[in-house]
Amino acid sequence: MPVKNRFAELLDEITAVRRDIHQHPEILYETHRTSALVADKLRAFGCDEVVTGIGRTGVVGVIKGNSTGSGRVIGLRADMDALPIHEATGVDYASKTPGAMHACGHDGHTAMLLGAAQYLAETRNFDGTAVVIFQPAEEGGAGAREMCEDGLMERFGVQEVYGMHNWPGQPLGSFAIRPGSFFAATDQFDIALTGKGGHAAKPHETVDTTVMGAHMVSMLQTIASRNADPVDQVVVSVTSFQTSSNAFNVIPQGVHLKGTVRTMSAEMRDMAEQRLKAIVESVANGFGGRAEVSYYRGYPVMVNHAEQTDFAAQVAQKVSGTCNEAPLVMGGEDFAFMLEERPGAYILIGNGDTAMVHSPDYNFNDEAIPAGCSWWAGIVEERMPAER
Repeated sequence: MPVKNRFAELLDEITAVRRDIHQHPEILYETHRTSALVADKLRAFGCDEVVTGIGRTGVVGVIKGNSTGSGRVIGLRADMDALPIHEATGVDYASKTPGAMHACGHDGHTAMLLGAAQYLAETRNFDGTAVVIFQPAEEGGAGAREMCEDGLMERFGVQEVYGMHNWPGQPLGSFAIRPGSFFAATDQFDIALTGKGGHAAKPHETVDTTVMGAHMVSMLQTIASRNADPVDQVVVSVTSFQTSSNAFNVIPQGVHLKGTVRTMSAEMRDMAEQRLKAIVESVANGFGGRAEVSYYRGYPVMVNHAEQTDFAAQVAQKVSGTCNEAPLVMGGEDFAFMLEERPGAYILIGNGDTAMVHSPDYNFNDEAIPAGCSWWAGIVEERMPAER
């Protein structure tokens, strides 16, 4: 099952849809135009059912095969939202919305799943039901969780679910996947330090929160270097350090730190949170100051299920000839919530030699479309083969 000829025929049409979405990026749950476009396309393709408003602005299409005797139901998910980034690509179909762009390729994911939906609705050469899922708010809004909490899996009877993401630097149209933990849990912390401000010429009369904060930044790195097993993964990053004063001769009363913690297991996640809070409290007490820690748990670890990962890799090999082992990714992915609900797998498709995602110079490579569409279609046709 190499790249399907039908997707070569549809390439210009799917590319036009992708570039239209690219020109009109929408952030988080505000995917109103994109959701309407997707729903209209699914209806035009002849889907058996099209439902909007799942998870606020999510869209779901149901496509029944020529036979449904197997009773199998496979979910295919694409994300639709953009990022709050000002585009710098200079392409003629660049974002028309200042301060927003498709810098992660969700326009490509949506277009590829629409292309697969069109093909599956035309051919219906499978025994079961395909559920195509178009999700808002992957970029920090937990849209996958919202759709699940809205009854996505139960309402449509989804038994397995599959996702895909483009990957710059990976050969164009190639695939990579790994079983087990794949994308990291992504948590955030907010630390407010309070000391005693004063004149920079009299530091002995103050409780210096700048020094306190500087020590804290260094100490937090010991979570990875001295608390975590060296073969496990944890990244603690302090990404913001703000003082309550910016004068040259004032020791500030307060300092505000923000950052993220990324881990690859539930056990490491718990340990990192406990150690961060303990270190912050101890350092603040040691300097005679006070600390308030707010810790926010974000996306969980995204864990691919073994059987479904093997199957997804087999389909990828048939499409492109190979499927490599993907690296661990310390970024987050809210498809993790769907994989907590149902067994499934998440795969990477190569975007070629392009700028990395979340860059103002990034652009989805339209030449990856036939391979991506073929993988989606193959998941359905191979997992639910038509009766012979």
